[in-house]
Amino acid sequence: MSQTLVAPAAAPARARDITVPILTALLIVAFLETGGARRGGVPIMIQFFDQIGLGQWLRIVTGVIEVVGAATLLVPGYGFFGAVWLAANMTGAILAHLPVLPSSPAPAILLLVASLAVARLC
Repeated sequence: MSQTLVAPAAAPARARDITVPILTALLIVAFLETGGARRGGVPIMIQFFDQIGLGQWLRIVTGVIEVVGAATLLVPGYGFFGAVWLAANMTGAILAHLPVLPSSPAPAILLLVASLAVARLC
């Protein structure tokens, strides 16, 4: 009888091959949506950036950062850089939420963790 054995390293590599594209797709959708909302001047985004107190220019810059980061995730070989770029942006978002914004930083924390995971797995 012949048995086919899966090499021990094959299972983690296969899980990574499934996890990275799913996480990457979720990040792309999330950051295109929020980046577009920031750049488009959705009223809640205008309110958030008014509360931060640094001006609406920061809303536009943040929106551009998110859209560029999401686009970078689409370019083969640049996923690591896009994920680190977005993780840095989410670090800033968390720092803004904690002392200034009344809303929960949980979404920013989740996106930070997902961005770091993609960066680590790329």
